[in-house]
Amino acid sequence: MHRPRLIRVSDLAPLARFDGLIASGLQDVTHDPAALDSSGFWAVSADFEGRIVCARFSDVRREAVPPPVPGAWRGPAAGDWTSSLDRDAYTAGVRRIREHIAAGDVYQANLCRVLSAPLPGGGAGADVDSLTSLLARGNPAPYAGTIRLPGHGVEIATASPELFLRRDGRTVESGPIKGTGRTEDDLLEKDHAENVMIVDLVRNDLGRVCATGSVSVPDLCVVEKHPGLVHLVSTVRGRLADGAGWPELFAAAFPPGSVTGAPKSSALRIIAELERGPRGPYCGAIGWVDADRGTASLAVGIRTFWIDRTGPAPLLRFGTGAGITWGSDPEREWDETELKASRLLAVASGMFEATGRDA
Repeated sequence: MHRPRLIRVSDLAPLARFDGLIASGLQDVTHDPAALDSSGFWAVSADFEGRIVCARFSDVRREAVPPPVPGAWRGPAAGDWTSSLDRDAYTAGVRRIREHIAAGDVYQANLCRVLSAPLPGGGAGADVDSLTSLLARGNPAPYAGTIRLPGHGVEIATASPELFLRRDGRTVESGPIKGTGRTEDDLLEKDHAENVMIVDLVRNDLGRVCATGSVSVPDLCVVEKHPGLVHLVSTVRGRLADGAGWPELFAAAFPPGSVTGAPKSSALRIIAELERGPRGPYCGAIGWVDADRGTASLAVGIRTFWIDRTGPAPLLRFGTGAGITWGSDPEREWDETELKASRLLAVASGMFEATGRDA
């Protein structure tokens, strides 16, 4: 058994890790997305409810995520997690969404729940950068990353598989995920229909800020394999209209359509009705913007952990959910939320041992 490092929150220097880069030397923090059109390298976190934190760093260099250090992360025990919606409440919510669909209020809506667990030892050793090392080994993901800004209430480690927005100059791209199974054979017609539905929504969102006729769908319902499951993924691409920048892009596309539903406005009303409490960083946006090079990559904040220090004791939180359509079976949708969470909770709840295994 390894003793954990005793870390005070004030000792944790601000940093961000994305795409093989590490950023340090915090310069500015703002809630105004217009800053992302100025200069510098920015880490970006946007809560589902709309709170945006943009942090500019002065030092950006290549650095791989380091291997896990034994005892560096102490996570909750597997049985310590509680859910904002239990099985009965969640399946009842699925049935309620189907009623809304039958009434013509919505075509699809995401129903999510937030899992919470107290951090051992009052949060001693609770450094999301150490959790990132475990996730990189136990659940590698294309849009994995870390933002550590304890002085600004942002401590996030994500293993997101989903692209929210990528920019290269004036070209912008989104990669909505809809459809999840343990294997490709588990994917149903319902999953394909749901993906197409959300692709249409994302096309409309980007169409609000892209040049007329520039929005296309290069890939539709491609099967992607991820640790422990598969997803259906599509690609939507467009060219930003003259004068459109990050404020306009966020206004048009946020929150991501894949984690809201269609129509988005109706789905958001249903989400507010059925979910108990805010989603926070879950289902928001997490990533980086290099304003000097005109490039960016923001993930949808799924498969994401964050530390919440607003209460009497620090909590580790994690969100999971599923898209609900008329063809949804309540028990199957609950099982999908369990599938999405199981591997990641196992990584975060285990203590890394020198044997290279999670306890």
